[in-house]
Amino acid sequence: MENLVIIGSGPAAHTAAIYAGRAKLNPLLYEGLVAGGIAAGGQLTTTTEVENYPGFPEGILGPELMIRMRQQSINCGTRIKTLTVEKVDLNQSPFKVFTNQETVETRSLIIATGATAKRMQVPGEDRLWQKGISACAVCDGALPIFRNKVLAVVGGGDSAVEEATFLTKYASKVLVLVRRDVLRAEPIMQERLKANPKIEIFWNTILLEAHGQNSLEAIKVKDTKANIEQILEVYGLFYAIGHLPNTAFLAGQLELDEVDYIKTIPGTTRTSKSGVFACGDVQDRIFRQAVTAAGSGCMAALDAEKFLSGFSHL
Repeated sequence: MENLVIIGSGPAAHTAAIYAGRAKLNPLLYEGLVAGGIAAGGQLTTTTEVENYPGFPEGILGPELMIRMRQQSINCGTRIKTLTVEKVDLNQSPFKVFTNQETVETRSLIIATGATAKRMQVPGEDRLWQKGISACAVCDGALPIFRNKVLAVVGGGDSAVEEATFLTKYASKVLVLVRRDVLRAEPIMQERLKANPKIEIFWNTILLEAHGQNSLEAIKVKDTKANIEQILEVYGLFYAIGHLPNTAFLAGQLELDEVDYIKTIPGTTRTSKSGVFACGDVQDRIFRQAVTAAGSGCMAALDAEKFLSGFSHL
């Protein structure tokens, strides 16, 4: 019988593990084996330089940051297994956690499985991912390779408008590729976007290809209304077409919002099931930053510790 199982491998999961380990909860963490299409370590393993995580004034590579977090979890007493959780049974306590190799029972559970950024899957994308192509302007937009360059954002919702506006701080120009002839963003945000002299909107436009040798140098797009293809000289491409929270394995056993993020009680990490907690991007559809994920991981561990204190035999 486990006291606490943590599912996940990013900043939220490891911060929860660090706090839980220091609290002598003897946590077991399942980091997954390419879970959600991402290697253990989460979204940061797909990034290069991280300049906005506190404590690293010179920046740090995303994979290196996750290696350090993982080792710190172990140093604090966490047991880590590289197995993917395929399903859980939350209908009775203790909860059951199933992988393809074992089943464990646990008094409490922290879910930190994150959300995976949607990609376009166009030719050249895989080769140039994090070599000019990204899914987080706030994370990567300030990097030197994008400064004073022409950048592009794909999307027409609030996130796309926010990211395009953010990028104007660094870019010489920002192209916004919108597949329809209207934006889905809030009206006031649309007005700001259209009024920004550094932004050019390409209506009825879809992305076809990404070009470049060692980094992104251009993109091929198509005007679907005029049926015209063209090459645009672009040195940064940012997807703002949404994320998929990794909640399918829950099979509807927790209350989710309309786009499948786990609902938590405001001010806590408690979910609709007592003893089950959620932290990081799997429950945060707004900020989706490493530092906010880490903060919520701390909250989840403290919430779990408080819950487990009710078990007098621990």
